[in-house]
This record gives sequence, C-alpha cells and structure tokens, in this order.
Amino acid sequence: MTVDVAALVSLESMESCLSLFGANNRNVPLLESELNVTLSTRGNDLRISGEAQNVDLAVQVVEKIKSLVRHNAQIDRTTLRYAVSLAKEGELDRLDDIAFEVVAITHRGRPIRCKTLGQYQYVKAIRDHELTFALGPAGTGKTYLAMALAVVALRNKEIERIVLTRPAVEAGEKLGFLPGDLNQKVDPYLRPLYDALYDMMGADAYQRLQERGVLEVAPLAYMRGRTLSESFIILDEAQNTTPEQMKMFLTRFGAGSKVVITGDDTQTDLPFGKQSGLLQAVKVLEGIPEIAMIKLTHADVVRHDLVQTVVKAYEAYERNRIGRNAGHDA
Repeated sequence: MTVDVAALVSLESMESCLSLFGANNRNVPLLESELNVTLSTRGNDLRISGEAQNVDLAVQVVEKIKSLVRHNAQIDRTTLRYAVSLAKEGELDRLDDIAFEVVAITHRGRPIRCKTLGQYQYVKAIRDHELTFALGPAGTGKTYLAMALAVVALRNKEIERIVLTRPAVEAGEKLGFLPGDLNQKVDPYLRPLYDALYDMMGADAYQRLQERGVLEVAPLAYMRGRTLSESFIILDEAQNTTPEQMKMFLTRFGAGSKVVITGDDTQTDLPFGKQSGLLQAVKVLEGIPEIAMIKLTHADVVRHDLVQTVVKAYEAYERNRIGRNAGHDA
C-alpha cells in the first residue's frame, strides 16, 4: 500500500518560479507528468505531493534548478526534462557539467550551450580529436554544434577556413530535372548547412566570408582531388555516402585540419542493398585512439518535446518489427 506525502520547498525568488514553471505555468503539466507528483504554490512556497519516492525525486530536481538559477544558468523545458531524467538515474549532479558550458555565441549574442551529457561529450570529443564521428537521430544537435565549434575555431584563428559538405542523394527527384544550373540544383541539399551558418554569424558576415573563400559549402562530389589543410571540415548526412565516397573524403584533409562526420545510422536514402559508407567507416576505424566515436540517442534530442516522442515511437516500432520478424524466422 502506497502512502502519499507532501513536501514544502521555498522557491526564494521570482526567477526560480519562472525558471521552474515557465510563463503562465506552462511547465507544470510537464513536471507533474514526468515526476508523477502534484504541484501547487502559495506565495514563494512550492507544495509537492505524491508517493514518497516521487516527492523525494521532485524535491531533488527543484533544489537543483534553484541552485542553477542562483548561478545564472539558463533553464528551459529541455533542461527541466533532462534534469528529471538524470534524477531518475541518480546522476542529477552531472547537470552542473553542462549548465554553464558555453559552446559559442551567435551573431545576435545568444549563447549556445550543450543541453545533454551526450552533447557535452560530443563537444569535448571534437575539441580533443582531429577526427570525430557522431551518430544519432534527428534533433540531437550533431550538425549545429559542429558548426558552432567551427565558427569559434575560425574566430580564434585556429583554422583558415570552414568547409561544409554533404552527399547530394536524390530522393524522389532527379537532379537533371530540377531547374537551374548545378549550384541551384544542389542548393536544396545544402540548405540546412546555410541555415545553421546564418544563425551563427548572420547572412552579411556569411556572404563576405564566402566571397573571400573562407567559407565553402559544397556537395561531397566537389571534394575529389583536393587536399584541405588548416580547415574545419564537416561532412553532414554521412549515412548517405557510399563506401567509396567515404574513403575518398577521409583522405582529403591535411595538416592543421579538424574533421567532424555526422549521420543517422538508422536512416539512409541510398538505394536498397547499397552499403552506407558511414557504417562501414565506423566498423573499420573503431578502436583507433585518435578517432572519436560518439553515439547520441533519443535522450539527446533537443529540437522540441514532440521530436523526442516521435523518435522514441519509431525506435519502439523498429524493435517490435525486428522481434516479430525474428519470431517468424524461428
């Protein structure tokens, strides 16, 4: 038999209240659902009621958020959800590792921070290695964080240029039937990279740097026959590379360069039966100390609450489908 208990926590300040509950208390349903408790306020006091174990967990989360707010950390719904997740794993104190880590500053002055421990490890891997592979589902920040670190490296004069590339895999339309010259034909494939760069440095600065040859955004086919030194090179959507393309790319970078390769190992637009160059490279290069291999999961999805739910649903569907197929084979 379970017995409900209640605990009172002082929120101390309006900043703590806003960080915890959000505007118009929009975070209350999220916290109550995630923690399985009931929340109510009277003045600056928060009353938490529910089963003892859940109340204790909720108190831990609230006290941690209060501590972060006191030290001027930025709290949003993603941070709250992740704090609950860490508390359930007994690792809530690790939230301090990511709360104050600023990866970069956008041209509008907005700080870019890691939202999860997976992202924190990813950023650290890029800083500590010349070649980093990052595998994970959509919304985990693979490309955006790599782009942020590339811009920081350029501003700090650690590199001379940024090179962004991705394979132009045809998905439903043939390039030859699309309007315009070659650059216009491949532009839709590269648009996500442009968007991230605009957010990081602004359209005007991007245009100036591109004209000077400091920024280059190009399809992967343009990399053949080149050696890229003193560059920060990002290969995006690498799951759509062939083994031949991946091998070609991995032999392009020269002295003083840093390379980040990102992709979703569960999703490929290659023709049926065609092996992914990304998956092959991970198998071939795994275990080499100089090469970082980072695996991000649905727990690192930070785009929107619903994206994380969608990713989890698809992962569950795939597990069930594989299980059913295995049962039929047996």
